[in-house]
Amino acid sequence: MEKYAVILTGGKQYRVQAGDEIFIEKLEGEADDVVTFDQVLAVADDEAKAFGAPYIEGATVTGKIVKQGKGKKIRIIKHKAKKGYRKRQGHRQPYTKVVIEAINA
Repeated sequence: MEKYAVILTGGKQYRVQAGDEIFIEKLEGEADDVVTFDQVLAVADDEAKAFGAPYIEGATVTGKIVKQGKGKKIRIIKHKAKKGYRKRQGHRQPYTKVVIEAINA
């Protein structure tokens, strides 16, 4: 079992290992920028496991932004029966694709 960490970003938790590609909520930055996640909830490997309360002091996870993009379009349709009210709307959620480079704990 390789070393892994649980990080918190964009209000969601992700279990990551070195080399993982993850799609997370949009972060500021361009492609090839380095990002550091300091909200590390847990770190584990073969020998030991560490859990934070809520975060582990001094633990960080570094990654590199691969690209910024938008997800597939979803359609939102609202209507009221017998009232002639119809509304159609679309949405594309922005994301950031990140490759995890190292877990520092």
